[in-house]
Amino acid sequence: MIRITLKDISEVVNKYSDLLSNILNLDVEVVDNNLERIAGSGIYKSGIGKNIEAQGYVYKAALLSGKAQVIENPGKDILCKDCKDKDNCKEEMEICVPIKYGDMTFGVIGFVCSTKEQKEYLINNFRTIMSFLEQISDFISIKIIEQNEVLNNKDDLEFLNQIVNSVEDGIITTDSSNKINLINNKGIKILKLKPSIIGEIIRIEETEDYLPSGRTYKLYINNIEYRIVGKVIHNYINQEICSKILVFNEIKQLNEDAVNLTHGNNKITCDAIVGESLVMKQMKEKIKRIAYSKSTVLITGESGTGKELVARAIHAEGNLKNKPFIAINCGAIPESLLESELFGYVKGAFSGANISGRVGKFELANKGIIFLDEIGDMPIYLQVKLLRVLQERTLVKIGSNQLINLDIRVIAATNKDLKKLVEEGKFREDLYYRLNVIPFEVPPLRDREGDIELIMYELINKYNKIFNKYVHTVNGDVIKKLKEYPWKGNVRELENLVEFIVSISHEDGIISLDMLPKTISNYNKDEDVRIDNKIDSNKQIKKLKDIEIEYIEKVLDLCGRDTLGKKEAAKKLGIGIATLYRKIDEK
Repeated sequence: MIRITLKDISEVVNKYSDLLSNILNLDVEVVDNNLERIAGSGIYKSGIGKNIEAQGYVYKAALLSGKAQVIENPGKDILCKDCKDKDNCKEEMEICVPIKYGDMTFGVIGFVCSTKEQKEYLINNFRTIMSFLEQISDFISIKIIEQNEVLNNKDDLEFLNQIVNSVEDGIITTDSSNKINLINNKGIKILKLKPSIIGEIIRIEETEDYLPSGRTYKLYINNIEYRIVGKVIHNYINQEICSKILVFNEIKQLNEDAVNLTHGNNKITCDAIVGESLVMKQMKEKIKRIAYSKSTVLITGESGTGKELVARAIHAEGNLKNKPFIAINCGAIPESLLESELFGYVKGAFSGANISGRVGKFELANKGIIFLDEIGDMPIYLQVKLLRVLQERTLVKIGSNQLINLDIRVIAATNKDLKKLVEEGKFREDLYYRLNVIPFEVPPLRDREGDIELIMYELINKYNKIFNKYVHTVNGDVIKKLKEYPWKGNVRELENLVEFIVSISHEDGIISLDMLPKTISNYNKDEDVRIDNKIDSNKQIKKLKDIEIEYIEKVLDLCGRDTLGKKEAAKKLGIGIATLYRKIDEK
């Protein structure tokens, strides 16, 4: 789109007009496509700005036809028939050329002879003067296009500035000499620079590290080093003006974003843990006592008791609450991938790896807390490397020889008897003592007197919102049954039950005994005691391993033995899929 007119470059047009008039000693006139006189010399100099539509019939013809016009006898030519001054014309001869670019006509430039001497001179040098006039016409049209490009570029730059200043990332563009030619407000804020930095040389160096949001870089501006994460986009179209575009952010902020996106809400304080029983009050007090310590914590407890909840509460109650909290389930990740998940790797470390490398969970958690769930399922060879990391507080990525210093607190959790695993040679004794600096046992639900009802109503509120239900009453006989039931799956099992009964609840919003699964409604505490006594008297005690296998088999029969069924079974059992496969193989 052409937005520049002859009037916008009138200063240039007048210079061309004066130049032509002085060289050829002819009067020059330039009008735009509205027939307004933009430039003039001689008899027309005083009429600049005047509209000549009433007299400019020759110029109209040039504008409409897009072709040059020659009038040897002004006033008598057919083009002059409607001109009011045709009988009193002061001109002896006139030639004009449209000022055009492609199909666009911007105006007309003309030579006017006001004396017979000028007319004779023009006729004798017609071809040369006409060629000269056409060239000047081209010069003026090119100037219009150039000025239009300048205006467009200015608008484009302003538009680009508005865009880059509205995004959440920092943006720097450089020219072919590595000079900064644009930096947005976010970039100035991240790097703590001033707008005057534009024009300075920037050096961008890629590092070995990689975060989920991009490659990490070192920037050098005025001999000051900055570390950022982002990506460099190379411009192969116009490298002179814009060679590279750097889109970046703070490493700290992206680490925190990665933590929040991957691991959800980390701010779970003791107040968020439901429970008013004596053992829970004691547990919350202990959480607050150890929260500010840097010592490693080993959380033990049955499956489903909420060990990760305790770990997050330790994080939220301590001085690291605004630092990362990274959780990893050591039993849910295949052994072949666990090392790279924990410690990361550099690009090219092994075939099949991400070409950009990977940041491990330990590095992501630096300055904060790493939570190693199901630590008892960690393979022996990785236990050795973990022990070294805990002792030396440094790590080396796979494929790298660069030490990374760690300032980190470790919290581990397991539902297994690690002492027994140590005796069986399945867990390193030195690692056990390194982890068990602060032992922390989470009580099972059956030992939390009075908490079952509290937790149940909290969960009912949760699933009312999810299922758009309104369960408001739980019958007394239901509560009695729930209190008698042993809850071997602990809080996780109770949550599964609440999800089930809320989902099948009626419009009346009342939970009755007939809505409970038969395993709970038919449970008889006295019968359980008789069975226990019978076992004691007959001394027919099965090994825990055999009971575990029998139970796994029953769950597999229920869920199915294909891949999806095994995933569902692992979820119901409260273990990782890798752990389930290992237990199946151990049969």
